[in-house]
Amino acid sequence: MKKDIQLQLSPEEAYTAELFEKAALRKVGISPSDSNVYVRQTRRSIDARGRNVKINVSAEVFVNEAPKPMLEFHHDYPNVSNADQIIIVGAGPAGLFAALRAIELGVKPIVIERGKDVRARRRDLAAINKEHIVNPESNYCFGEGGAGTYSDGKLYTRSKKRGDIRRIMEILVAHGATEEILVEAHPHIGTNKLPKLVADLRESILQAGGEVLFDSKVVDFILEDNEMKGVELADGERILGKGVILATGHSARDIFHLLNKRKILIEAKPFALGVRIEHSQNLIDRIQYNCTVDRGPFLPAAAYSLVNQTHYQGKQRGVFSFCMCPGGFIVPAATSPGELVVNGMSPSRRDSKYANSGMVVAVELEDLPQYQKHGALAAMVFQAEVEQKAWEFGGKTQVAPAQRMIDFTQKKVSSSLLETSYQPGLNAVDMHEVLPDFISERLRQGLLAFGKKMKGYLTNEAQLIGVESRTSSPVRIPRDKETFEHPVIKGLYPCGEGAGYAGGIVSAAMDGERCAERLIAEYVKR
Repeated sequence: MKKDIQLQLSPEEAYTAELFEKAALRKVGISPSDSNVYVRQTRRSIDARGRNVKINVSAEVFVNEAPKPMLEFHHDYPNVSNADQIIIVGAGPAGLFAALRAIELGVKPIVIERGKDVRARRRDLAAINKEHIVNPESNYCFGEGGAGTYSDGKLYTRSKKRGDIRRIMEILVAHGATEEILVEAHPHIGTNKLPKLVADLRESILQAGGEVLFDSKVVDFILEDNEMKGVELADGERILGKGVILATGHSARDIFHLLNKRKILIEAKPFALGVRIEHSQNLIDRIQYNCTVDRGPFLPAAAYSLVNQTHYQGKQRGVFSFCMCPGGFIVPAATSPGELVVNGMSPSRRDSKYANSGMVVAVELEDLPQYQKHGALAAMVFQAEVEQKAWEFGGKTQVAPAQRMIDFTQKKVSSSLLETSYQPGLNAVDMHEVLPDFISERLRQGLLAFGKKMKGYLTNEAQLIGVESRTSSPVRIPRDKETFEHPVIKGLYPCGEGAGYAGGIVSAAMDGERCAERLIAEYVKR
């Protein structure tokens, strides 16, 4: 017999196996001495709305019955060495999961990645942190696993396709993620564990007969009568396939330029731009958990989510937190020399003394009238110019411009800056001079509002570090809502964040799977 139960527990009860089991058995009226009982959590979320933090837990209790495995996914792929092949450009979550789904459907994927494998990327990340050298082919955005590999590994998505989400999670667990991601309401993996997981995903592709090509930059498309036949690499090699899934991520500006040059239909897209805000994790814990000293040994590092509508020059725009990294670090995410971009990441334990979050302002195309001459690349050109300006204000290195939070709201250059997790260092500036007026003024309004929503959040013991500009792609590559195929170029399947159809690891992975299914149904399984 299986019983499903709901519990509201203290953190100690929820995160201590022995105490949790006692609470669960008490709920169903079973004695702990009964040896033929098995209890497990299936869902766990934190409720910090009251004075005392509670943990809401869904659980299963099995009495005189063997529990079914939590993991239903079977890690068995067919050999596709001699099968028809499709081309996947980009080895981020969208590309890797598209490849695995193609293998399941009996098709050989050729994954083409401009950057290096996940291990070799580390040297280039060290170079940008310590020597301020940006390798335009290998950095925090480009390389095996994409931008998500050296990040928090957040797996939360607002997608309504819950079945797809469970499938993605199980594939991740099968490749090394802990089963905890199947339970937590806001699961994450951690930047220390993601590289090995990504390498294991690649190994599954290779063992099944797929190919993964590193240091292989796509410089042109092979088109015949408006049909995508393959791609050309920087070394002149031409690779042909039954179709092309374009999963290059939100920072591959050269691909957007190539699409524009080849007159392949693309569109400018709204996005968001702002800064990273860094507090001490202890301060965020005290605010969110209503504790006076620290959060204690059982609660995880606290996160927050903030949003506010602001008004400037007669227009309303949202200001919101983005990619909040509790117990994390701020990292340099530029993809070319002469620009400065910051992003956040966290290790699996989220045990840094810092908390950081993107704090960004929605940018609509009507906010950029002077950029309309750039057509479909208007938002991208604007984004690049802000990043270049940040680089100049930082001192033309990867040192980032920064300002204490209250100083920013008062438009006052900070006389000193706080310690930071951002390794290249900070330079005190007026961030109002770095950011366009319509961004900085809305950001100022938003921070003042957030200070009222979260008492203690607005403080000079926190600082703004700029700029956070790679929130999503500033370009959309259009596709049919049903077939996922480009409306003009046959055999081209825009995919993931870079094409404007995903917003994180899980949503990108699901989109990769769907693109593979549609391509194969149309061009391989005829």
